[in-house]
Amino acid sequence: MIPFLDLKKVNEPYESAFQEKLKSVLENGWYILGKEVETFEKAFAEYCQSKYCIGVGNGFDALVLIFKGYIELGKLKKGDEVIVPANTYIASILAILQADLVPVLIEPRLETYNINPDLIKEKITSKTKAILAVHLYGQLAEMQKISEIAEKNDLILVEDAAQSHGIERFKFQNLNSKFQSHENLKSKINNLKSAIAYSFYPGKNLGCLGDGGAITTNDSELAKVLFSLRNYGSEKKYHNEYVGVNSRLDELQAGFLNLKLPNLDSDNEIRRAIAKRYISEIKNDKIVLPFWDFSTNHVFHLFVIRTEKREHLQEYLAQNNIQTVIHYPIPPHKQKAFSQWNNLSFPITEKIHKEVLSLPMSPVLTEYEVDYIVEILNQY
Repeated sequence: MIPFLDLKKVNEPYESAFQEKLKSVLENGWYILGKEVETFEKAFAEYCQSKYCIGVGNGFDALVLIFKGYIELGKLKKGDEVIVPANTYIASILAILQADLVPVLIEPRLETYNINPDLIKEKITSKTKAILAVHLYGQLAEMQKISEIAEKNDLILVEDAAQSHGIERFKFQNLNSKFQSHENLKSKINNLKSAIAYSFYPGKNLGCLGDGGAITTNDSELAKVLFSLRNYGSEKKYHNEYVGVNSRLDELQAGFLNLKLPNLDSDNEIRRAIAKRYISEIKNDKIVLPFWDFSTNHVFHLFVIRTEKREHLQEYLAQNNIQTVIHYPIPPHKQKAFSQWNNLSFPITEKIHKEVLSLPMSPVLTEYEVDYIVEILNQY
């Protein structure tokens, strides 16, 4: 069986280094917000070309704390509306609700699965105060257009980069309903006016061995609040300025991330090489391949195809010893948790969730395995 993701194999090259890191943390005797966290925050901020990195407990907390940070600064207030993709993992929407803000769902483009900027303008009201852009599956959203909309309407722009570590920014233009990059800005994603949330869940492109997350920003005022909010609202021990939470990046997990961060770019290059093979070699009119312009605006956390007979294709692949996963089977507005939205219609989102299927994708996928996956798909 070719596994969808073999995390044991992904982490095998680091096993001895992980053991040494564990020993180092044990011998140091400092287990919370120590040298490993400090080192990672500095290294990841530099990697993302941001001034600040705030390590937190997980990617969900990263999003929640960004919104709560803006509330503490008086730039948002409870009940404000936040525009968010209808086609996203539910955590993006839950984070908005957790901060007592109101999500406003926007359809994606079918080609990219990311939010359609052309639909944002018509949903902006006097209550709209922020946009949450999600770089789904590892592909950069159309940030040039989204940034222009946010700036023109004086909206806060937050980014969910839980699936897109190492992605680079490009400007986009619309050409014949396709999207082509031009002018490589040669920078990892960063935003001068806002903040970006990351997850280091084990299956991510940069994953630890448990939960972990981070926020990057160039906003010194926001960073100061976030460093406090993650630690009970305290900048100085036993002095609490805010109603904070306990969401600190674990010292040992930070140590593991310090070992893996230097290899992130090369791992992403392997992912892109595999994606290029899939796109170039899979030739089956029953399968819709993802849009990609072969630039570094995609890090392929997931390689997602579409087919009208998904269950049949998934069963066929399983019978041929290829494991696949559905990201995601139920759109957020159809979830039982959001019963108030169940009668809403988002046809593009619903089509995506009905048809998508994720193929094996990781930096440890072998050439032989890719050969086999392509062959089996072409025989379908």
